[in-house]
Amino acid sequence: GKYLAVAHHNSPYITIYKRSGDTFTKLADPSTLPTGNSQGCAFDPTGTYLAVAHSDSPYITIYKRSGDTFTKLADPATLPTGNSQGCAFDSTGTYLAVTYGLSPYITIYKRSGDTFTKLANPSTLPPGAGYGCAFDPTGTYLAVAHGSSPCITIYKRSGDTFTKLANPSTLPTGIGEGCVFDPTGTYLAVAHYNSPYITIYKRSGDTFTKLADP
Repeated sequence: GKYLAVAHHNSPYITIYKRSGDTFTKLADPSTLPTGNSQGCAFDPTGTYLAVAHSDSPYITIYKRSGDTFTKLADPATLPTGNSQGCAFDSTGTYLAVTYGLSPYITIYKRSGDTFTKLANPSTLPPGAGYGCAFDPTGTYLAVAHGSSPCITIYKRSGDTFTKLANPSTLPTGIGEGCVFDPTGTYLAVAHYNSPYITIYKRSGDTFTKLADP
């Protein structure tokens, strides 16, 4: 809870603050900045790595923190194919998922030291542009909010393999813009176009069941 990163349009595209009590003070910009409008960012659980999803190649920029300095790492050997919208680390900082606008819409990296290596694509991909993603706290489930029905795709991880689960019986009513798990991994919220705009699922095993709307 010491650092806050904000992804934004216009240079420097990422702004990082350090918190002292209730005061947030901007740090010096990284010496190497994202190359275009930033859409999302995520810290790993240790606060060592910061990933930034953005609109121009390489589409994902990853920094390593040392003290208050964020230094860009070498780009992954295999990059997202287009405008990146969101990113998320798992709870161990081992996996990094990136969502973007062109097929395959989701890229998942595995970290070893400071190297991020692309895993094989899931055998079933999201059917449209990926806008947001989230791991559950155990790193077992990965949810992807995207632009075509079913608007939410949920994967279960076994080792380095991500396998799509059956769709929830009740789907979001519009384009999925973002998603998040609660700290227990029991609840998944999906933000989307069209009323009711938020859909909340409760997980039982591998089944996600829609709750009554707020």
